[in-house]
Amino acid sequence: MEVVDLVLTICLLSDPTSCREERLHFESRGGLHNCMFLAPTEIAKWSGDHPKVKVVRWRCDYPSKDLEL
Repeated sequence: MEVVDLVLTICLLSDPTSCREERLHFESRGGLHNCMFLAPTEIAKWSGDHPKVKVVRWRCDYPSKDLEL
């Protein structure tokens, strides 16, 4: 199974200078192009489950070779 990552840069609402990356892994169904198309919906779902942080940036990428699912 090929995987693509939705890479979110998230910051705490209580401290906007405290940021980190969060990687969401998905089955690749059309590669990065499809990831870009589906990302807004997935970001909205993820944000609803994580109300203490804000997504400030996002991108699609292939995971590192050592990823084990």
